[in-house]
Order: sequence, then structure tokens, then C-alpha cells
Amino acid sequence: MVMRHGLAFLLAALLATGSALAQQDLPAPNVPLPPPPVQAPVPAPPGAVIRATTTLILIDAEVTDKSGKPVRDLTQSDFTLYEDGKEQKIAHFDYQDIEKMETAGPEELKPVVVSLAGAAAPETVQDRIRDRRLIVLFFDLTSLQPPDLLRSRQAALDFVHKQMTPADLVGVVAFGNQIKPLANFTNDKAALESAIAQLAPGMEGSLADMAPAPASDGSFDSSEDTSAAFTADDTEFNIFNTDRKLAAMQGLANVLRGVPGKKVVLQFTSGITQTGEDNRAQLRAATQAANRANVSFYTVDSRGLMADIAGGNASTGAGGGTAMFSGATVYRQVGARQDSRDTLATLASDTGGKAFFDLGDLGKAFDQVHRDLSGYYLLGYYSTNQKMDGRWRQVRLKWKVPGVSVRYRDGYYAPKDYGHFTAEDRERQIEEAMQSESPRVELPLALETAVFRLAGKEVFVPIAAKLPASALQWAQKSGRRDDEFDFAAEVRDAASGRPLGALRDTIQVHLGEEKFQQFRGQALLYQGGFVLEPGNYKLKFLARENGSGRVGTFEKLLVIAPANSKRLELSTVLLSSQLVAVGKSSEVQVKGLGMAVKMDHSPLEVSGERIVPNVTGVFNESQTLFVFFQAYLPPDVDPANARAGLVFFRGGVRVSETPLVPPAEADGKTHTASFRISLPVERLSPGRYTIETVVVGTGTQHAAFARAYMAVLAAPQPPEQTPAAPASPATTNNPPSQP
Repeated sequence: MVMRHGLAFLLAALLATGSALAQQDLPAPNVPLPPPPVQAPVPAPPGAVIRATTTLILIDAEVTDKSGKPVRDLTQSDFTLYEDGKEQKIAHFDYQDIEKMETAGPEELKPVVVSLAGAAAPETVQDRIRDRRLIVLFFDLTSLQPPDLLRSRQAALDFVHKQMTPADLVGVVAFGNQIKPLANFTNDKAALESAIAQLAPGMEGSLADMAPAPASDGSFDSSEDTSAAFTADDTEFNIFNTDRKLAAMQGLANVLRGVPGKKVVLQFTSGITQTGEDNRAQLRAATQAANRANVSFYTVDSRGLMADIAGGNASTGAGGGTAMFSGATVYRQVGARQDSRDTLATLASDTGGKAFFDLGDLGKAFDQVHRDLSGYYLLGYYSTNQKMDGRWRQVRLKWKVPGVSVRYRDGYYAPKDYGHFTAEDRERQIEEAMQSESPRVELPLALETAVFRLAGKEVFVPIAAKLPASALQWAQKSGRRDDEFDFAAEVRDAASGRPLGALRDTIQVHLGEEKFQQFRGQALLYQGGFVLEPGNYKLKFLARENGSGRVGTFEKLLVIAPANSKRLELSTVLLSSQLVAVGKSSEVQVKGLGMAVKMDHSPLEVSGERIVPNVTGVFNESQTLFVFFQAYLPPDVDPANARAGLVFFRGGVRVSETPLVPPAEADGKTHTASFRISLPVERLSPGRYTIETVVVGTGTQHAAFARAYMAVLAAPQPPEQTPAAPASPATTNNPPSQP
């Protein structure tokens, strides 16, 4: 499916041409309209409200004596907590006695099932998970080769059969094309066995790549022989693949944030290789999400103990050149394996977990989790450092009890505001907002779509999004006002969720002070569109103001019915209050990301002018109403013989109508008649209206109608003149009267 889009970013008040459409204005309706009511004064907006947010930082500390047994009887006064060398006040203190639950009687070991996402109110699950280990078995199917996956699955089954204790609540999650929960936190071994048994080698695995072996002195590079005439540079693929893995771990941590207490994610993988600085932002985001959610990653290299074979094993083609004889190939194999483990070690150390490499028995990782989580103290504090700079904050814990060992997370990444975002952070913000199921409403946004037929089965779906200028934060520079916006839209198949098209544009607006003052009470409009075929789609649109970082999203279900060539059908009815000239403006600069093929002719462009959809459906009495729609006629009907008119309903009562008029344009090849009707809004009294468009094929039995909705506001009333008070005798200029 080919995606195309036409784009316009319009300054609604300044760039309007004010010209009428090619079709003649209609005569005044015959039905008399009552005078407009007096509009009530609009109350002044309330004053600005300053809001401050604080975040509770949770640090889990495992305290053991010289024999390795947990120490349970410590109090809050036994600990002192520092952040970057400054003492912090401990606001939360609790002890989770997991060892006690392991020895509990049968009456206390009832079946427990807790959603991986917790509950809306964490206190509702607090009692059910108290004194228990929360373990997630996370299988990275994108990197696990079939032998590694089978080894990991067997280790998980052995854990459930032999090592799982009454204190363990275990969940199972797989990551392939998407994150897929297979089992919620539960102590039901049968349910866990069934979930683990679903893991099998398949299409979602084997995204790992073989890196080339560097040449040593006097030889040339050696890489796998694939018998291909051309081997593409897979650096960009690796960047995307690594970010995808890290984003999945970030997403899992965000989901687990709804469950109180410490969570352990035991990740089975065949490594995650970073590609320079490109993945650094996503790695930091993953560790930051884990620390906020009190999640520790225990990473397991499922490849186990490996023996390197010069030139590679039988799963890859033999290399060429002399590097395999000089030892360069072996060094490269060792280096590549180590590179794939560095990220695993970073994730584990920065989240208070551990990394496991070269294990002959993967079950040893479960033993370590049990030892580390036999009991722990949970300390919480509100940082005195309110800067949102995204920097690493060092945490140091001191204790007064001698002879004990304390293991705790030694730091976290501070939250980061938009002013400290890097380019990677900004891209990740858009990706997260597009993937999130929750709407973003920091930026007010109104959106309208329509459907117009093109040749064949294709239809054009224009998108119009309006942003109120008063809600934007313009930067003032050298007598002008500047702002920058990112717009993104994505269309997915409603049934499968498969992406079918995307838009992405960055737009800069530069206004002189005079134009800005004229424009500040109006709105900005973004126009784009997709070419689709009949079907059901989900549209998600995003707008971000790059000065403030505020984001607004809008989701809509698109239902495009297949065409019926045997009857007369209508497009969406678009309402507008202005036209703009088609062309570029020095005040607006557009940068489109990705390939986009412009349409030869957009249905919204007429005689060098573009129809600007009203979007909100609200008009005032000083505007002109433009109504635009198309009629698609059967092959045996001449589109030039089509006629259309408007009928206005208010409160279910027919209050006005227009005469039937011929089309403004008629296309005999596509059997399309385009109607553009205009009339002054002042001919309608203030109120809400239903507009019914009626189209007939003269001399035939074909007819069709469609509806649109609008509201008319009364024109603002001039302020009443207060009569001057009579002058007092002390201030009068008249001479005093004579006696």
C-alpha cells in the first residue's frame, strides 16, 4: 500500500485569502430567522497555578550476618542515607521477611494470583504479596538461538519443579514481535509450567547478527561468506534492534511499577550489543524506569560456557582471508561476545541485580536470587535535589550495627525535564507517546478526518489538526516570535495492529511582532493525509511543541466502506470558514522525515486555493460558511447533471434550505461531481445546527444525502457606554448663578 500526503501548516488568521469559492454565493434563505440572543459575558480565566511534584526514591537493602543469614531486628535509626554526599531524611521504612514465608504452614499458603500490572490502588495487593519474592522470568526471543531457548526453558521448568519455594510468586513474559505476558505473578506451579511450555523456537527469534572479524597487520578483513553479491551495512539495523530490546525492558519495568515492593526480572538472553552512543539514551531510559519501579535485572547469558572455534562453528559460513590464521578471528569472536555482555552487566549493576556469564548450569542464577532475596529492608526518601537534569545520583547507606554486610542499589538516574533532553531523548518521547495506550493531553488538540475517493479502490483520508495559539509558548527573539512543532501520525490495521502508513514532520514558525499580535487569538492548523483502501483502521496523531516539550495525542477509528458503483454515494461533508493560497511561506519552514510522495491533485485544492477545514465546527456570525463535498455517480449518470442543496435543522426542526445547484466541477472519467457551496453565517441565528446535504441525479432515480454539524456563536457585543455622572458643584466649570 502506497502512502502519500500533502502538507500545509497554516496561520489561520493571517494567511487567509478571504476570497470566495468559484461557485456563486447562495441567496438568502426564505425562512425568517429570529434575532440573535445577547451573549453572556465570558468569565475571566483563573490565575496561574504552580504545581510541584516529588518522587519517592526507594532503596532496598539486604542485611546479612557473617554466616550469610538475614538480620531482621534493625530499625530506621540504625541507618543513615546519603545522596551525592548530602544526608537525606528516611520517610519510609519496612522489612520484608521472605524467609518466614518459606517456612509457613499450609494454612498460609493459599493460591495467589497478582496481575503483573498490579492494581489501581497498590494497597489492595500489598497484603497478598507481603513477605514474598516477586520474580519475572523474561525470555528475549529476539536473541535466543534455538539451543539457547531450549536450555533456558528447561532451566525455568527445573526451577518450578525443584527450586521454587512457598514464598515465590513467579510471572512469565516473552518478548518477540511484542511483549507478551504468559503468566501473572502466581504460586500455581501447573499454570507456570503451562506458560513456560509455550516457549518454542520460531519466527520471532534469531535477530542476532555475526559481526565481521577485523584484519590484523598484513591481512584483510574477514567476514562470513554468505555467497551474496552485496552485503548491506547492518549498523542501522543493529541500532534499531538494540533499542527495541532495551525499550521492551523499559516497558516491562513501567508495567511492574504498579506492583509494590521489590521485583526481580530474571532475563534469559543471548546478549545485547550496543552500537556506540546511539543506544545510550535508551539504555539510560531502561535503567531509570527500573529504578523508579524498584525492579532489579538479573541477566543470564543463555549461551552458557562457550568454546570458541577459529573461523566460526557450523552455523555460519567459513571466513576468508588470513585473519583466521593469525588469530584475529578468534580475538574478534571473544570481543563480540564480550560486547554483547557489557550491556547486560550495566543493566544488572545499575539496577541492583547481577549478571551471569559462562554458566554450565543456568539454575545457579535462581539460587543467587533466593540468596539475595531472603529478606530485605525497604528505605524510601524524597530527594532534596529537585533538579531534573537526568544525571546519575550516588546513593550511600551507612549503618550502625557492626559485623553485618549490606547490599543495596548505589544510585539512580534523576528525572529529566524537556530542557535537558538530547536528540535521542526527544525521539524516544515521541515513540513512547505513540506506543502508549494512555492519551497525552498537555497540548490541547482538535482533529478531524474525512474520506474522498480516488481512482480505483483507493481513498484519500485528509487529516486536519488544530492547535490554539493561546496555549503555545512562543520564544521572543529580536523582535519576532518563534516556535517549532513535531507532528506524527500512524495508521494501523484495526484487527492485526500492523502499521500501514506514517507521517512525520517538523515545522518551524517565525512571526514578526505585528503579525503575532494579530494571530495570538487564533489557531494553527496542520494538514496531512493518507491514501488507503477500504477497511477498518486505527489512526493515532501526535503533536509536540518543541519549545516546552508538551505533547498532545488523538486516536480515532477509521471505517472505510467499499464503493458501490451501482448507486450514488457521497464523500464526507467538510465545513470551512476560510481558504488559503497554495504555496510556500517564508514564515513557515517544513522538514519532512522519511519518504513521502505528494498527490498530483488533492480534493481540497481548488483553483490554487486550499480549503481549510474548520475542525471544531464552531462559527461566528462574521464568517462565511463554505461547504465542500463530492458525489460519486454510477457510470450511466452524467456527473454534470447532478444537483445538490443544503437543508438546515435546528432542534430537529427544519429552519432553512438552499436551492439545488449544479456541481462546481464534474469529472466524467471518475464520475465525480464536486460541490462547493458558500453563504454568510450571519443568515443563521446563533445555535446548533444539523446540515443535511442532498444530491440527486436529474432524470434518474439516484439520490443520496449526508450530514454535518455546526454551531453558530453570536458576534461579540461592544461594551456598553456608561453615562457620565453629573458634575458636582465643587468641580463644575459653569459660573455661579447670580442671586
